[in-house]
Amino acid sequence: MSVLTQPAAIDFTRQQAVAEALLAFLPESAVLFSGEDVKPYECDGLSAFRQVPMVVALPQNDEQIQRVLQTCHRMKVPVVPRGAGTGLSGGALPLGNGVLLSLAKLMRIIEIDPLARTARVQPGVRNLAISEAASAYGLYYAPDPSSQIACSIGGNVAENSGGMHCLKYGLTVHNVLNLRAYTVQGELIEIGSGGLDAAGYDLLALLTGSEGLLAVITEVTVKLLPKPERAQCVLAAFDDVVKAGQAVANIIAAGIIPAGLEMMDKITTGAVEPFVNAGYPLDAEAILLCESDGAAEEVTDEIERMKSVMQQSGATEVRVSQSEAERVRFWAGRKAAFPAAGRVSPDYYCMDGTIPKRALPQVLKTIANLSQEYGLRCMNVFHAGDGNLHPLILYDANQPGELARTEEFGAKILKLSIDVGGTITGEHGVGVEKIDSMCDQFNAPELAMFHAVKRAFDDTGLLNPGKAVPTLHRCAEMGRMHVHAGQSKFPNLPRF
Repeated sequence: MSVLTQPAAIDFTRQQAVAEALLAFLPESAVLFSGEDVKPYECDGLSAFRQVPMVVALPQNDEQIQRVLQTCHRMKVPVVPRGAGTGLSGGALPLGNGVLLSLAKLMRIIEIDPLARTARVQPGVRNLAISEAASAYGLYYAPDPSSQIACSIGGNVAENSGGMHCLKYGLTVHNVLNLRAYTVQGELIEIGSGGLDAAGYDLLALLTGSEGLLAVITEVTVKLLPKPERAQCVLAAFDDVVKAGQAVANIIAAGIIPAGLEMMDKITTGAVEPFVNAGYPLDAEAILLCESDGAAEEVTDEIERMKSVMQQSGATEVRVSQSEAERVRFWAGRKAAFPAAGRVSPDYYCMDGTIPKRALPQVLKTIANLSQEYGLRCMNVFHAGDGNLHPLILYDANQPGELARTEEFGAKILKLSIDVGGTITGEHGVGVEKIDSMCDQFNAPELAMFHAVKRAFDDTGLLNPGKAVPTLHRCAEMGRMHVHAGQSKFPNLPRF
């Protein structure tokens, strides 16, 4: 098993002192430290990494969050912020000597401004709840991760989440206007602007995707968009995964920017079809879902262009949704891919690399070869339009050695992403899962700069320590080398 899955011993004297300090201003129900109470917080969605926290704090407002941070800073206690716990990189993995700061109780939608097309919300608000609340005004929030029914907007900001429609509408960072947050010292900071730009350095972008290392977010203002007049989805089936990958590159090369462009292979469609009854062709080696939205005439024209490219790319079947209900069914299967993996495997390990679209055919071939090499099945499901891969490596944690082989397989996928000119994450973050792969992607001066940014916000290193950015010593110990940005081990790949 991974080193990080080994539980750290808890200092019970220290635990009692920290709990008593927090109970001075938090109700008894908001400070958890007994074994059965803190056990549910031992991991996030990456269950291969587990650690029971020393104490869990459940504040209900800004003042309580500020005092938790001030208390922990004074007592030199590490703090790990946590949202809904749906993260997939171990970013909310607790510490056996620290406080897990849960923001789950901050669930209020403070304001929806239909004229400015904005929503001001607390970090515990579910992603989907924003669109549900804005629907009455004909508006919605565009970023839509697969876990949007459960994941929190605070967690989305921390990991810079994307979703099915990020190709056209951008990631979280492109849809956030303001953030209210507290540093580890308990100092309030407010960044951003009601406009499209603000003076000074872009601290809004810096904090978005910072994985809880720089500040604890307590309020988010997001952009809302008008619901499109019409939306239709093309489903294209292929008899070869590589052909499907090439079709993605062909669509973008044709100058089409779909609202969503997703891919699923045969294992994935076979797992989700009984779950959602979407009508997927189960004999296809891969399917693409390609959506157009906007004005009715614009959608009609774009759908025809999409169909043409799919057919020219070798699609064996092309279908267009004929109703809103059918369009929703097409997407329901894609959104259910992760939970449906449980139908075909006891455990799965979800990867999150991003590659240039031109490299999709090459990468899919290599993943297939790695799957055979390690004797582990792999479900390929990903945001094909922006090259954000989510291979699901299927394994059984009860079988000796399978988790270790799975992690090694996953690390090779991440290294492959770097080699073709991509990166080790697209929306799940680095957390603890990919921290060693950071040594492959970045050189010593770059990592030193990351640490300098961390010190500017948290010179004590108490906020979510050990996550996202490895120490230079760690990389040196492993002897890890990196391929610098712009270099590629596959220089002859076609460029679009």
